[in-house]
Amino acid sequence: MTEIKSLARDTAIYGLSSIAARFINYLLVPMQTARFESSGGEYGIITNVYAYVSLLIILLTFGMETTFFRFMSREGENPSRVYSTSMRMVGTTSLLFIAATLLFLQPLSTAMGYADHPEYIAVMFTTVAIDAFTAVPFAYLRQQHKPVKFAVLKILNITLNILLNVLYLIALPALRLNPLGIYDDAFTLDVAFVFYINLVCTLFTLLLLSKELGGLRASFDWGLCRRMLRYTWPLLIMGVVGQLNQAASQIIFPYVYEGSAEQMKAQLGIYGACIKIAMIMVMITQAFRFAYEPFVFGKSRDSDSRDSQAVTMKYYLIFTLLAFLCVMGFIDVLKYLIGRSYWEGLRVVPIVMAAEILFGVYFNLSFWYKLTDRTIWGAYFSALGAVVLFAVDIIFIPRYSYMACAWAGLAAYGTSMVVSYFLGQRYYRVNYPLRSIGAYSVLAILLYAAMTVGRNHLPVVASLALNTLLIAVFVGVVVKRDFPLSSLPVIGKFFNK
Repeated sequence: MTEIKSLARDTAIYGLSSIAARFINYLLVPMQTARFESSGGEYGIITNVYAYVSLLIILLTFGMETTFFRFMSREGENPSRVYSTSMRMVGTTSLLFIAATLLFLQPLSTAMGYADHPEYIAVMFTTVAIDAFTAVPFAYLRQQHKPVKFAVLKILNITLNILLNVLYLIALPALRLNPLGIYDDAFTLDVAFVFYINLVCTLFTLLLLSKELGGLRASFDWGLCRRMLRYTWPLLIMGVVGQLNQAASQIIFPYVYEGSAEQMKAQLGIYGACIKIAMIMVMITQAFRFAYEPFVFGKSRDSDSRDSQAVTMKYYLIFTLLAFLCVMGFIDVLKYLIGRSYWEGLRVVPIVMAAEILFGVYFNLSFWYKLTDRTIWGAYFSALGAVVLFAVDIIFIPRYSYMACAWAGLAAYGTSMVVSYFLGQRYYRVNYPLRSIGAYSVLAILLYAAMTVGRNHLPVVASLALNTLLIAVFVGVVVKRDFPLSSLPVIGKFFNK
């Protein structure tokens, strides 16, 4: 239980920082969606380019975060050499990627549909390469159990991002000024500067990691490099294919959508804006992952390791289901985070959130092949999910537009999750509390159904009041069954009988 409380503490720090960072980052959404009306398609450009970026960050880190944790916890390995070798490997690939991007910039931009604006690709691909390099120092902070510094750096990065967006999207247009000269109303300049701002923020974060970059002084170990590559290459495949499940829809969309280029950008922009509301689930899963990965590897040799994984799975489901109910219960408030012209896409939010819950469950299940060094299975599962996603997207996007993207993600994660569970029980059995997990899932579905009925038939204020009551019902069941208030730190003593 002490270990679980430590995990909960670190997850809370990562989570609160992620909440703060995401909240600040959410401020970009109303600004950008207000600046770029859905009909113009400018936000669709941002959505499309960031889909490529999210895939490239996985490719350029090539599973090194998980590999780093695994080798730092292995007996006989030199921690300083593991750290230095990891950074040098990722740093080398990042530099080569930047060089290749600049060398082949024009044909690359043309293939992606941005022949007239190669600067989009040059700036964002350079940014993602630097981000990939900083992933190892950030992993080091997690491994050293320094969640506060990790959190502060992430929040500073996003705070600078929002300030620069306010400056360029609001202040300078109001003053008819531009950092490069006379202000220009052309949207291409605005979109380009969204990307330039990201590069500035990434360089700022790199500077703040100067102390952690001192780990480069240790020697590079070729033998260690080869061992790490043997471990990590299946993780690379798994990560790339897994990220395809999140980003492929936005990448595929322009190629299979049956409409004009302007309509395509508008539809993609609506989808990209609305899934931002669902990103609270990504935030929770990410915070959990930051704390849980080093926790599991550090505890892997303990006799109660599998019991801890089973308990953690249940609590993860409880809190993600609660988050789902909170977002859907107050969607009529949260929708103001995006421009009014994007509201037609709000129907994707529950589907995308459910997909992210399934992804989190899949992440929980993934440790059976990581701890048994059968990482190739992760590549198989992710590939299977990607096949499902591609099939759904290609078949249904022409008919159902961005709704097909939402359902494709749900189908992909669900497939990977189910297959991973059954094979995992064969090689690394964990007695997950399936009855309790199923009961909470059914309860959440019923409460969401009641929310939907209320939203369709009641005034907004009455619907919000009903939803608050339904969320309280879920919380009451959790407290009654699995989370007594007496177990809370500090204030728990006031609830003891």
